[in-house]
Amino acid sequence: MKRTAVAASTAALLLPLSACGGSAEAGSGSTVTVTVGYQSRTINTVTAGTLLRSLGSFEKQLNSLHDGHTYKVDWQDYATGAPITAQMTAGKVDIGSMGDFPLLLNAARGKQLGRPTRLVSVTGYNLRGGLNTVVTAPGSKLTSLQDLTGKKVSTSVGSAADGTLVRALDRAGIDPDKGISKLNQQPAVGASALSSGGVDALSQFVAWPGLLAYQGKAKALYDGAQLNLPTFHGVTAREDFAKQHPAVLDAFLKAQAAATDYLNAHPVAAAEKVAKATGLPAEVVYLYNGAHGIATFDPAVKPQLVSALKQDVSVLKAAKLTGDIDVDSFVDDQYVKKALGASYARRLIATPAPAASEVWPKGSEKTVSFKSAKELLVYVGGHQGGIRAAYVPDATTGTLWFADKAVWVADGNQLLPFVTPATAQAYIAAHGGARAVSYHEALERAS
Repeated sequence: MKRTAVAASTAALLLPLSACGGSAEAGSGSTVTVTVGYQSRTINTVTAGTLLRSLGSFEKQLNSLHDGHTYKVDWQDYATGAPITAQMTAGKVDIGSMGDFPLLLNAARGKQLGRPTRLVSVTGYNLRGGLNTVVTAPGSKLTSLQDLTGKKVSTSVGSAADGTLVRALDRAGIDPDKGISKLNQQPAVGASALSSGGVDALSQFVAWPGLLAYQGKAKALYDGAQLNLPTFHGVTAREDFAKQHPAVLDAFLKAQAAATDYLNAHPVAAAEKVAKATGLPAEVVYLYNGAHGIATFDPAVKPQLVSALKQDVSVLKAAKLTGDIDVDSFVDDQYVKKALGASYARRLIATPAPAASEVWPKGSEKTVSFKSAKELLVYVGGHQGGIRAAYVPDATTGTLWFADKAVWVADGNQLLPFVTPATAQAYIAAHGGARAVSYHEALERAS
């Protein structure tokens, strides 16, 4: 698909609505309804959506206001960020969460319609870009990004995953428009197309790549962390709503912080809650949201993320999806600073947990961490049949992946895991004597 066709499909997001409804937060009498748009299965937004809803933290905060109003929260679940933006600029959603590229489209649409929105907090992030992955079918002969030339690739145009695809192709010397045939599809549609052979590859955001790999329906081709550029999801609020109901937004951000603290303190329990609410396997949720997962959760609006957002604008402009965007005016951390008080400074400088290998034993409410992937293999080999899931970080990017889905390399006494064949081959090329081994052989060598 040529750029013009792809751009047209998403440029519609920036066209004025034919009709705009009234503000969703305006209730009758003393009742105020707050409408929250979220993406239940985009699991690095859970602290502003799925987990937050499950814990009831927002409702508890609203009930503690005692300002004469009765509050009701209307949770609206969407598959991507685009419909949340459409509803926000129609005045029908007050607070929403979405990825970095959709956030920019949210900013552009709000400005265009004279209904500005503001980025008020962050949910999950990865400083290297590991939240987005390009995958292929299990039996595919494709082993590197270069192999995508002339192939059909499914993605959601304007999404963070699309941004990763465009940047990765550029770096590989492939024209993102003419070098591949890009299909603009919803994640579930793209996943089905990959399974049926309708496309050769799929570029998507959390949790689709991990889910498909876990189900044996895909294998990783490109790890977004190879870009070494931050990617994140955040919370956006309508400016008029924030000004009219600052106490409500304050309650939301305090509740989000509480949900974040719960997830970080109880990662296994949080994964189970999200799995129950979404139907996703808890093992997949933990891959992203676990103690050493691909996503790090913190509501603070870190300078690195704002800087990355500014770099994202050029990608959207090149794709003719938007014009210039004033990121500095879109980002407004005054509300989260007030909500979190003295803890905000600490959160702002907090760093992600170091990469580590982890095993989730069957029947356990805790995971076991290891200093090396080889130590994990020794443990797995000695507990056959007793492992619910085993996770290892890519030896070069640090991206966590399922141990049995990783590409393994033996280098002397070392056993090193990689998310993709390309990163494994790059290591082998640079280290004489290193060679690829199967997961089964890696287990045997470790024992």
